[in-house]
Amino acid sequence: MSRLLRALAITILLASCGGGNYSAPRNLDNACRILAERPQFRRAFRATERRWGVPVHVQMATIYQESKFIGNARTPYRYALGIIPMGRQSSAYGYAQALDATWDEYKDETSSRFARRDDIGDATDFMGWYMTLTRERNGISLYDARNQYLAYHEGHTGYSRGSYNAKSWLVRVAGSVDSRANMYRAQLATCP
Repeated sequence: MSRLLRALAITILLASCGGGNYSAPRNLDNACRILAERPQFRRAFRATERRWGVPVHVQMATIYQESKFIGNARTPYRYALGIIPMGRQSSAYGYAQALDATWDEYKDETSSRFARRDDIGDATDFMGWYMTLTRERNGISLYDARNQYLAYHEGHTGYSRGSYNAKSWLVRVAGSVDSRANMYRAQLATCP
C-alpha cells in the first residue's frame, strides 16, 4: 500500500473516532440508570471521589444542574433588540459548565494540559479540584451540595461575600441541587 493511501486510511479512521456522544442519558431522575447507561460516568465519578473526596451524588447533582449531563452544553446566545446575536452569555462549556479562565487555572494547577471540558472524566476531575478549593477557602464540607453549588456558581470570593443572598432564584436552585443530591445518594445505595 502506498504511503498516500495509508495516510488517507489513518486520517479517515481518526476522523470517524473523533465525535463523542454528548447527548444526555435517558432517565436523569435515576442515578442507577444513568450509570448503567453510561459506564464511563461511573468510572469518572469514582475516580474523582478517590482523588478529591467529593461524593458521587454531589458530583452528579451539580452536573445535572449545570448541563443536564450534556457534554457539549453551552450558555444561550444574547441578542440585541431581540434579533441581533451578541455572543454567548458566558464562556461556560461542557458537562461542568467551566468558564475559560477557571478551566485554564485548573489545567495549570493540575498539569492537565490536554484536559477537555466535554470529557466526563476531565469535567468531574475539574469539579473535584474546584470543590476541594472551596472546602479549603470557604470551609464548606464536600458533602454539602447546597453550599458547594452556591460557591461553584458564585466563585469563592462571591460566596464568601454572600453575593448569592441577593439572588433568590439561585438560592432556590441550590436547594434543588441539594434535594437532587439526596435523591441520587439514596438511589446509589441501591444500585447493583
